[in-house]
Amino acid sequence: MKSVAKKYGFFTAVSMVVGIVIGSGVFKSAGDVLSLAGGDLVTSIVAWLIGGFIMVISAYTFSLVAVRVEKNSGIVDYVETSLGERAGYLIAWFMNFVYYPTLIGILAWLGGSISATLIGAESAYVTWLIAIVYLIGTYGVSFLSPVIAGKWQVSTTVIKLVPLFLIAIVGLIYGLINGVTIENFTQNATNVASGSLAQAVAVTVFAYEGWIIATSINAELKDAKKNLPKALVFGTIIIVLSYTLFFIGLSGVLTNNEAVNLGGSLDTTVLAAQRLFGSFFGNAVVVLVLVSVLGTLNGLVMGGFRGMYAISVRDKGPKPELFKKLSKTDSTISSGVISLILTLFWGVIWYGNFQGWWGGFMDTSILPIVFLYGTYIIVYVFIIRKLTDLSFVNRYVFPILSSIGALYLIYGAFTSDPKMFLFFSIIVVVFLAIGVVLDFRNSKKIVK
Repeated sequence: MKSVAKKYGFFTAVSMVVGIVIGSGVFKSAGDVLSLAGGDLVTSIVAWLIGGFIMVISAYTFSLVAVRVEKNSGIVDYVETSLGERAGYLIAWFMNFVYYPTLIGILAWLGGSISATLIGAESAYVTWLIAIVYLIGTYGVSFLSPVIAGKWQVSTTVIKLVPLFLIAIVGLIYGLINGVTIENFTQNATNVASGSLAQAVAVTVFAYEGWIIATSINAELKDAKKNLPKALVFGTIIIVLSYTLFFIGLSGVLTNNEAVNLGGSLDTTVLAAQRLFGSFFGNAVVVLVLVSVLGTLNGLVMGGFRGMYAISVRDKGPKPELFKKLSKTDSTISSGVISLILTLFWGVIWYGNFQGWWGGFMDTSILPIVFLYGTYIIVYVFIIRKLTDLSFVNRYVFPILSSIGALYLIYGAFTSDPKMFLFFSIIVVVFLAIGVVLDFRNSKKIVK
C-alpha cells in the first residue's frame, strides 16, 4: 500500500492545529463559564486557563504515541495500540454513535439560533426549523460531493478566526476606555446559581475540543518525531491565549450580569458585536460567526459521515460489506444515513432539555467530550507501562498530569448534575452493549 506523502512542515502543522480546534465553542460557552465560576471574572479566566492547560499537556502526551503510530484514525488507532483491537472498536463505536451525532446536532442548533437572531425571528420554532435545514443541507453536501465538503472546510478555517480576534482586540480597547472591563473585574455577577471552578473548567472542553483530531496529521508531517510535539504545544498555547483574550475582550463590552443572562447561546457574541461595530457591521461580524459555526458543523459531519465506514473497513461491526461500499462520488452513503439518524436521535434529546423532559439539563455539548477524556487514560497508562525509552518526565510526569486533568474534567461534569451524568452514562453503556453484540455476531459469521 502506498504511504501518505510527508508534505507538512512545522508552521503548516501549527496552523492546522489552530484551525482544527478553534470553532464555535468559545462563542457559546463564555456566559456559562462565568456563571459556574460564581459570576467572578477572575475565577472564570482561571477556568479558561486550567481548561487550556489540560488541553496543552494532553496534546503533548498524545504526541508521544502519535509519532509511533503513523495512521489516520487518531484516538481509535492509539487505543487499539494501547489495549487491543476490541478496545479500539469500542472507541470507534462510541465516536460514531455518541460523540459525532451529539455535537453535530448541537452545532446545527447553534446555527439555527444565530440565524433566527439575524433575521429577527427569535423563537424556538424558527431556530429548530433552520437547524434542520442546516443539518439536511450539510449532510446533503457530503452525500453528493465529499470534495465540495472538504473545500468548504478549508475555506472556513481562516474566516472563523476573524470575529474571534475582532472582539478580543476591539473589545479590550473599548472596555478599557469606557471602564466596563475594570467594573467587571471588581464586581461579580449577582444573578448566578451555585457552581464551582471544576464545573466551570468542564464547560470549557466544548471550546477546546478538536486537538485529538490534530494528532492524526502525524502521518503527513515532515520529521514528525520532532515537529508534532512542538506544533501541538505551540498551536494549543496560541488557542489558549486567543480564547482568554476573547473572553477578556467580551468582558469589555458586556457586564457580567449580561453575559450570565445570555449564557449557553451565541447571544453574548451577537450583542457584543453589535455594540462594538453598530447594527450593520455588527451583523456582518455575526455572519462570520455563523460561517464559523457552519464550518465546524461541516467538519463534524465529514467525520461522522464516515463513522460506520471506518468501523467496517476493519471488518468490524454489523454488515461491514454494506458500510464499506462507496458511491460513484466516493461517498459513504450507508454510513452517512446511520450518522444522520443518530444525529436526529441526539437532537431530540437536546430539544428535550428545553422542554423539561428529562428532569434536568443533559448537556450533550460537554458529556461526550468528557467521556472521551476518560478513555485517554488508557493511552496514558500505555505510555507509562510500555514506552520505556522515554525520559522520566515524558514517561511519567506528563501522562500522570494528563490523567489528573482528565479526572478533574470528569469530576466537574459529574458534580454539575449527577443525575444527568448517570442518565447519559446509561445511554452510552446501552449503545456500547449493542456494538459488542453486533460485532460478536459478525465475528461468528466470519469464522463460519
